[in-house]
Order: sequence, then structure tokens, then C-alpha cells
Amino acid sequence: MGQLINGVWKKGSVSNNQKDGSFKRVDSVFRNEISDNDKVYKPEKNRYHLYVSYACPWAHRTLIFRHLKKLENHISVDYVHPDMLENGWSFSNNFPKTTGDSLHLKSYIHEIYQLSDKKVSSKATVPVLWDKKTNTIVNNESAEIIRIMNSAFNKITKNFDDYYPSNLRPEIDRINKITYENINNGVYKSGFSKTQSAYEDAVKKLFSSLEMIDEILKGKEYLVGNQLTEADIRLIPTLLRFDSVYHVHFKCNLKKISEFKNISHYVKKLFNIPAIHSTTDFDHIKRHYYFSHESINPNRIIPLGPEKPF
Repeated sequence: MGQLINGVWKKGSVSNNQKDGSFKRVDSVFRNEISDNDKVYKPEKNRYHLYVSYACPWAHRTLIFRHLKKLENHISVDYVHPDMLENGWSFSNNFPKTTGDSLHLKSYIHEIYQLSDKKVSSKATVPVLWDKKTNTIVNNESAEIIRIMNSAFNKITKNFDDYYPSNLRPEIDRINKITYENINNGVYKSGFSKTQSAYEDAVKKLFSSLEMIDEILKGKEYLVGNQLTEADIRLIPTLLRFDSVYHVHFKCNLKKISEFKNISHYVKKLFNIPAIHSTTDFDHIKRHYYFSHESINPNRIIPLGPEKPF
């Protein structure tokens, strides 16, 4: 996968590894808000559009929030092809449940970035929250998009469910920090490490954090409080992909999620929530990882199993 440099798409692998071989995720570049107080981006019905991948865990959390917050009739969505090759995420629609680009009829996600900013330097990632009125990207940081969805459209949808309640925010923030650094991003740090030491450091932190999560979930249904919160929604996409992909493909193989007593119960319970079940597609997930990462899986063989991912 390439990247945009001064608005020009540069093909080829661009390493995000540090000198010690560890993987470092590039920060998102579009970081706008949607609110009644914003000068540009106001909450409006049918004004905004999501570009997502069923395969991508970061995009998955926005799809879950879109469903939970009853935004399906207010924020439209396009689904990219699971293959991410030299031109990045593609709008090819020859794979089940892909849509193409319904707004601009473009071929690749990086062209959406170029429409928004002709001189942008960025990875062309999903999710992308697009504004149809100004023809610009509002935000491409999933953690911020879900916060926008949690509250910005409440008056329009009449859905006031709060997945980031003020009384639970300190604990949600604490869990989010550990989850992001060591689990959500930890699987990528493990899989994309370039040295043995960097890999071992990432894997040890990953499983130490999973053990911590398993302990937190002892006798509990959710991570924070007695309700579904942002902390759960940020963690579950990674857990759903773990045994099918990360355990083998990214060498995160000290244990499977199914071998954690409390986490495995938690995943099964959350997967039965319609917003999570309906937005999870294991065909897209396996196809993306095993086919797109040629450096890890050069023959692009996609495993048949596991029959039951968790």
C-alpha cells in the first residue's frame, strides 16, 4: 500500500517502522467536529457519508455506532473492497457486499482524500466521514468519529443513548488507553514488527493486557459500569478478528481468545447484539488480511477456518 505525498499517490510499501523495528501508526490528518456550535459542520440529516471497510477494525467501530445510534437513515455509507493493494482501498464492487463509490464514482479511497485536499500528505485510511455539502472530509479518526456519532445527531434521531456517560469517562478513558496501545494497535505492532525484540515486546504487552481484560470481566458483562460503553465498542472489533486472523497471520499465538474464560464469554454475548452481529463480515476480514499483506503471506492463501471464530 502506498500513501499520498503533497496530493500525489505514491505506490509501494511505505514503512512505518522505527529504527528498532517496532511499528508506529501514522496519525490521522482530518480532525474536525460536527456540532451546532461548529462554523462549518452542523448536524443535518443526509448531509454526511461514511466510507468504510467491513474488514477494518477501526471502521467497524463506526458501523457499530451508526447502528446503535439509529443513524442508518441519516448517514449514508459505502463499503470498499477487502483487497488493499498498491493503490490502497479500492471501490471495486466484484466482492459480495461491496458498493463502489456512490457519491463520486471514484476507483480508490485515496481519490476521496485528493478531492478534499489537493495537497494532502496522508495514508488513505478508512473510516472516512465525508461532508456532501462542502465536499470535504470531516474526520478520518475513528475514535473521534464515534464521539461525533454518540452525541452530535441526538436532536435529529431522538436517540439519546450515551455510550460515553460523564460519570464513567475517567474509567472508560483508562481502559481505552490500554486497549488502544496494547491490543487494538498491539496486534499490528506484533504483525508488522521487523525485529525479534520488537515483536516479543509487542506480543508480551498484548497478552498482558488481555489477561488484565479477562480479570476485569470476571463476574461482569461489560468493561465499565453495568452497561455497554465506548470501551466495549472500541475493543470488540479486535477481539472478533483475533482467532481468525491475528492469532496466525500476526503471530499473536500465545493463546486464542477462545481460551480466555471471561473474554470468550464476553465476545459471544456482545456478538449477539444486532449492531455488532450485523456489521461483522468474516469473509471480508479474512480476505483483506491474508490477501492484502503480501509481505506476510506471499502466496495469498486464505485459510478455510476456523469454522467458529470464537
